[in-house]
Amino acid sequence: MSKVIVIGGGWAGCAAAVTAKKAGAEVVILERTDLLLGLGNVGGIMRNNGRYTAAEEAILLGGGDLFEICDRVSRHVDIDFPGHKHASLYDVSRIEPAVRRHLQAMGIEISFTTRAIDVDMIDGTIKGIVLSDGKVVEGDIFIETTGSTGPMGNCLKYGNGCAMCILRCPTFGPRVSISKKAGTEDILAQRKDGSYGAFSGSCKLNKDSLSEKIVNELNTSGVVVLPVPVEDINESKLDKKVCQQYALKEYAQNVILLDTGHAKLMAPYYPLEKLRTIEGLEDARYEDPYSGGIGNSIRYLSIAPRDNNMKVKGVKNLLCAGEKSGLFVGHTEAIVTGSLAGHNAVRLNKGMKLLELPVSIAIGDIIAFANEKIGTPNGLKSRYTFAGSVYFERMKELGLYTIDRDSLKKKIDRLDLLKIFEEKLV
Repeated sequence: MSKVIVIGGGWAGCAAAVTAKKAGAEVVILERTDLLLGLGNVGGIMRNNGRYTAAEEAILLGGGDLFEICDRVSRHVDIDFPGHKHASLYDVSRIEPAVRRHLQAMGIEISFTTRAIDVDMIDGTIKGIVLSDGKVVEGDIFIETTGSTGPMGNCLKYGNGCAMCILRCPTFGPRVSISKKAGTEDILAQRKDGSYGAFSGSCKLNKDSLSEKIVNELNTSGVVVLPVPVEDINESKLDKKVCQQYALKEYAQNVILLDTGHAKLMAPYYPLEKLRTIEGLEDARYEDPYSGGIGNSIRYLSIAPRDNNMKVKGVKNLLCAGEKSGLFVGHTEAIVTGSLAGHNAVRLNKGMKLLELPVSIAIGDIIAFANEKIGTPNGLKSRYTFAGSVYFERMKELGLYTIDRDSLKKKIDRLDLLKIFEEKLV
């Protein structure tokens, strides 16, 4: 049996574990913290704009487990907010236990509070992952899904300091780039001004600290839009956001709140004293990051060069997914890249040709497009998401965006890819 080791238990790592297990592998997730899903524990937005298309494609490909869980624990479905249509908002307090139970029921082994710090390699092949306690976890194929956020030094150097976010680096230790330890140099993303990294795009407010009127509106409609005082409007802050699909003028002119269990504030950070001048937010308090008044986590400082089948270049048995695999933004993007990496891990171990999804579907196209653009002069300054900005415009231009499930099924069937991620290979 193939033994697949997944380093990092975020959305991409969980998706990779699911498809590797479906393909017949023994699967172990090494997770640095005590929770799966990483930033997904404070995320919540699914199916907005082109993410609907991608989610339905993934379900048809046989990688729909995590999307179906998100649908099941959604607080709101088919809602609109500025620049976005037909979104679902999952409950951040319910999602992690639901995913954890699903993976455990599949027989996937999860090792929590397990920090990978190095690799044991021979002739370009990883033999095992070295842990912070000195132990070595051996395997056949390895998938890195450690993300691109942190460690603290990066948030200090390229941000406004450690914002004390859900990743909790001071407690569980810093993220280490496995691909770099394996000898492959990381790619660093840039902002428009040429500086490195990007701020996470949202903060979370404690709902109990908001006015009863706002809480009721959030619970009912899922969205609240509050005008920002004219003197506090600052459109230049939009350039700092990793989430370019929300870098719209409406997000500078208004405080936009979404109900994910927390009140998700669609800004990288917002000074608390200014926030409390807005009606209904007089007692507002940050839930994540705790220092959301002055900063947020810094991302996109650890991207591995890869092929369109998710294999890391220069290492014989390492694949990657999620933010580790490119300038992707969002849970959907992490899940679809993770699903392909997990499936291909088993193919790689069996000596089979690795699957490269065609560009005639959105998932295959974004994987190829992001990979192409990362090598261009301005490519490091862009982000790629089904939900907006450059890539959503491309989806519409190419006719890839649709919410018609029947047409998607016909296309996936015509490509002979229906349920391909459910094929048992060993």
